Amino acid sequence: MHKTDFLIVGGGIIGLSIGRELVRRFPGSRLVILEKENEVAFHASGRNSGVLHAGFYYSSDSLKARFTLAGNQALTSYCLENGLPINRCGKVVVATNESEIEGIYELKRRGDRNGVDVRLIDEKELNEIEPNARTQDRALFSPTTSTVNPKLVCRHIAARFPTNVQLLFERRFMGREKDHAITNKEKIQYRYLFNAAGLYADHVARHFGAGRDFTMIPFKGIYLGYRDDNLLQRHVYPVPNLRNPFLGVHFTKTVDGHVKIGPTAIPAFWRENYDFAGRFNLREFAEILSREAKLFLLNRFNFRRLAFEEMRKYQRGFFIAESRKLLKRLDPARFGDYTQPGIRAQLLNLKTDELVMDFLIEHAEDSTHVLNAVSPAFTSAFSFAARIVEEAAANMKPLFI
Repeated sequence: MHKTDFLIVGGGIIGLSIGRELVRRFPGSRLVILEKENEVAFHASGRNSGVLHAGFYYSSDSLKARFTLAGNQALTSYCLENGLPINRCGKVVVATNESEIEGIYELKRRGDRNGVDVRLIDEKELNEIEPNARTQDRALFSPTTSTVNPKLVCRHIAARFPTNVQLLFERRFMGREKDHAITNKEKIQYRYLFNAAGLYADHVARHFGAGRDFTMIPFKGIYLGYRDDNLLQRHVYPVPNLRNPFLGVHFTKTVDGHVKIGPTAIPAFWRENYDFAGRFNLREFAEILSREAKLFLLNRFNFRRLAFEEMRKYQRGFFIAESRKLLKRLDPARFGDYTQPGIRAQLLNLKTDELVMDFLIEHAEDSTHVLNAVSPAFTSAFSFAARIVEEAAANMKPLFI
């Protein structure tokens, strides 16, 4: 049986960042991180776009707005200081028609309120910044949006932990008995637990009486590769529907300069539904299908329209047609294969049948639960983790403080 001061469930970017913050605040304390896979960042943390967002999408009263700007700066500095690859290419947001111009102005207002460097530009300026992008009258330029290799960043964080930190792989959290966590291999006695289990954060939370009003609705994201790295110099995004948590089909410049288009936000049918039958879970399938059927029938947050639109993206022709709205020049013959899929762990409020749009933390007995850590959680990881540990410290027994 292991004994530890702090126990973290989940070896993704949030769990690793919490561990990093705990080492900083409580030097010398014992720390164990449980990861059910055989490596860190196996799921969303290692499968996301790698984009470090600037922070102008989010309303100023949100946790996302509070942590994205600082998180972008912290991760950018981390990569530069440690020699990790980063593509500081910047991003433009374009309007595909006149009705989207007001969305450009709203994003500029949000960026200004959040303290983000985001610049309103006209078509001439856009042509100088990104010659292949097209817009209607106005666009936005975000010079601080970058791209990193997310899996490489996570591995680097994990490799820099001191010897008083243990990463235990192939450890699945099964339950708890008082101050013991039960895994598939052992019991671990802890003094405080952090739940950063991503897709299964709600399951872990329920063992502590937390997260009872929420469940996960998974969405599958897939990108389509493009065989011409010279197509673009920067990311090109459309004006998003700010009522939904998804940013629409866009062009991403990867850390090594490649171009990809996406992602989809297709409703998945079980939590790790990466392909047709892999990691199939019958109980999850039945539960999630019933949830999605209810959302579809009641058309909560326009779920019916969202589902139809996203399912159409399985048609390459539709996917390509959506992306062509953003550029002047695009050769359909140069589209390649679909990239590795990822699953977005999107929290659903069971009382309102609405998607939770912001980060969400709950505290319980000797534990803190990160229930909703959707995009831009990777960008915000360092600053968000500092807030998580700060809140937890107020919940801890005096011996820790």
